[in-house]
Amino acid sequence: MDQNENNLSAASALIGDPAKFGRVGDDGIVYVLTPEGERAVGSYPGKTSEEALAYFVRKFESLASEVALLAARIKSGAMVPADARSAVAKLKDQISNLNGVGDLATLAKSVEQIPELIEQHKAAYEARKAIENAAKEAKRAEATLIKEKLVVEAESLALSESWKNTGDRLKTLLDEWKVAPRLDKKSDADLWKRFSSARNKFDKRRRTHFAQLEVQSAAVAQTKSQIVDEAKKLATSKEWLPTANRFKELMDAWKAAGRGKKNVDTKLWEEFKTAQDAFFSAKKADLEKRQGTMAANLTKREELIKEIEALIPVSDVKAAKKKFHDLLEKWDRIGMTERNKRSALEQRLEKVQTEIESLHEEVARRTDPTAIAHANNVVQGLLDAIEGYEKQAVKAEAAGQTAKAMVAREAAAARRSWLTEAQKGLADFK
Repeated sequence: MDQNENNLSAASALIGDPAKFGRVGDDGIVYVLTPEGERAVGSYPGKTSEEALAYFVRKFESLASEVALLAARIKSGAMVPADARSAVAKLKDQISNLNGVGDLATLAKSVEQIPELIEQHKAAYEARKAIENAAKEAKRAEATLIKEKLVVEAESLALSESWKNTGDRLKTLLDEWKVAPRLDKKSDADLWKRFSSARNKFDKRRRTHFAQLEVQSAAVAQTKSQIVDEAKKLATSKEWLPTANRFKELMDAWKAAGRGKKNVDTKLWEEFKTAQDAFFSAKKADLEKRQGTMAANLTKREELIKEIEALIPVSDVKAAKKKFHDLLEKWDRIGMTERNKRSALEQRLEKVQTEIESLHEEVARRTDPTAIAHANNVVQGLLDAIEGYEKQAVKAEAAGQTAKAMVAREAAAARRSWLTEAQKGLADFK
C-alpha cells in the first residue's frame, strides 16, 4: 500500500478519536482544534457537553465516510474519472466549511491525494467499462438471435392453412416477442416490420378463407333449402316407389351440397328428415297391406345382395363399378320390401357401394395430374428453399455472421422435415 492509500485508509478509520480534536467551552460553544488554532463550530443548546461534542463529531465522521467511500469506488473502477474529480472539488469545499470536530487537516490531506489515486486507478475503470460493454454487446447479440428466430418462424407460418393451430402459434410468438429483450430502435423496428408483415399476411389469408366459407355456406344453405321445400311437397305423395327414389335423389343432393354452418345445417336437416319420415311412415302403413308381395321381394333382394357382395374384394374397379350399377338398377326395379328388413340389406348394399366408390375415388386421386403437379411443386419449392437457406448460411459464416448463419441453418432444417412429409405425399401418387 502506497502513501496515498495509507492516507485515505487513515481517513476512513478517522485516525483515532475525533473527539480529541475538540472541546466544549463553559458557555456551551464547541471548538475544533486545527493547525491554525481553535475554531468555534457551534453549539447544541439544551444538551450536555458530551452530547454537544458528539453531535459535531458525527458531522466530521459523516464527511470522513464520504471521503473513504469515494476512494473505495475509485479503486474498484466503478467511478467515472470525471465524476470523481467533481466529487473531489465538492469534498474540498465541504471540508473547508465543515462545522465539525475531528482531524480536519488529515481529512483535507486525504482528499488532496485522491486526484493522484484517480489517475492510478483509471485503468481499472476502463477495464470495468470494457467488460460492461462486452456484456452489453453479448446481451444484444442474444436478444437479436431470439427475435430473429421469432421472425423466421413467423415468416415460415405466413402461408400455412392450419388456421387455428397457426393462429394460436402466432399469438404465442407475439407473447414471446413482448417479453423478449429490446434492441436498439432501428434493429427492433426492422425485425418487428418483418414479424408484423408475416402475421398480417397470414391474417389476411385467413380472413379471405373464412369469407369464402361464408359465401360457400350461403350457397349450401340455399341448395338445402330448395331440397327441403321439395321434400315437404313430397311428404304426402302416394306414389311410393318414384317418390322414395326421389327422396333418395334428394338425399344424394343433400350430401353433394356439402357442409354449411352447423346450426343452419341442423335446422334444415330436421325439416328435411321430418318430411322424409312423414312420407316413409305413410309408405310403411301401405306396405303392411301387401305383406305377401313384399315377402317375395325380400327373397329377391336377399338373393341379389349376395351377388352384389360377391363384387368384394375388387380387382378391377371400373368393371366392378359398372357391374354394381347394373345390379343396382335390378335392385331398384324390385318391388317394395318391408322397411325394417330392407334396411339391413341396404346397409350391406351401401357398404359395397361405399367400398367401390372409395376405391374409384382413390384411383382418381392417385392419377389426378393437377394434384401430382401440385405435389411436385411443393417438393421442388422446399428443395429450392433449403438450397437458398444453405447458401445464406455459407455466406453468413464466411462473413463471420454466426447468428445469421444459425438462423439460416435452422430454417433449412425445418424445411427438410417438411420435405420428408411432402415426398411421402408425392410417393402416394401412381
